[in-house]
Amino acid sequence: MEQRHLGRTGLRVSRIGLGTLTWGRDTDEHDAADLLKTFWEAGGTLVDTADVYGDGESEYLLGRLMEGLVPRRDLVISTKAGSVPDPDRRFDGSRAHLLSALDASLARLGTDHVDVWHLHAFDPHTPLEETLHALDVAVGSGRARYAGVSNFCGWQLAKAATWQLAAPGVRNRVASTQMEYSLLQRGVEREVLPAALDLGIGLLPSSPLGRGVLTGKYRKDATPMDSRGASDHLAPFVEPYLDDTAGHIVDAVATAADGLAVTPLQVALAWVRDRPGVVAPIIGPRNAQQLTAALSVETLSLPDEICRALDDVSAPVHRYPDHDWSTL
Repeated sequence: MEQRHLGRTGLRVSRIGLGTLTWGRDTDEHDAADLLKTFWEAGGTLVDTADVYGDGESEYLLGRLMEGLVPRRDLVISTKAGSVPDPDRRFDGSRAHLLSALDASLARLGTDHVDVWHLHAFDPHTPLEETLHALDVAVGSGRARYAGVSNFCGWQLAKAATWQLAAPGVRNRVASTQMEYSLLQRGVEREVLPAALDLGIGLLPSSPLGRGVLTGKYRKDATPMDSRGASDHLAPFVEPYLDDTAGHIVDAVATAADGLAVTPLQVALAWVRDRPGVVAPIIGPRNAQQLTAALSVETLSLPDEICRALDDVSAPVHRYPDHDWSTL
């Protein structure tokens, strides 16, 4: 699999990442082992998790598999911290919480460092400089090789990167940002992506298949029994992308797939993988068969006319102030 640099760093990662959101909950150890081995054998390196996935079970399971199945040195492990199970405060970006969470993640993963450590989200109740200092401590101590953010809007991302550039003695720079990005969700193109491109920050798209909807499995109001749309706890995650607007985009993807003699999954994944600024979409297959189907996109490059057609049908509404006011 082709490797790409993570933003403006020397770290190289596979251009498709393996997500572990469901590990330890919907994905058991047997299926997780098949997924990790298949991914590794295909040349995949970037594996993404978080301390809250499965209440820590995702990290714990990944750690066990690295110990006995896939060498740690062959993987680029990314995890996240900052989400907390508190209805009054969903995110905790305090230095105390973040560094304790990192130590707990390392213990579950069975490693002395993670390759990329992401803030899971912006915490409006903690001074940003305190949060960023925690990242610097983590990188400076060797517990994290690189640090990034997740779910930061444009101004938050720019403020974080600018503070790091201006602060004396800061060794760490934001290397990456993880955001939802697909043909069904192009909101990052408003401000996040331009900021990331300007600042040399690599984009790691989550849900690049539109939460599974872009595979076409939900067309004609069908909901496969083994899909996330049929799951009690994941159906609300899928439901927002089952409206008529999304349906028109899914139909266009299916038409393009038919014309290229490939699958809608391959078209949707190739589109986001090759967008400017994108380093590696993070996919979350349920089993090795789904993963193999996704990894087959490695040999596919979409023709320019197909990209333009998909761009047009999925174009978000970008008006003032997203565009230069003088052109309006």
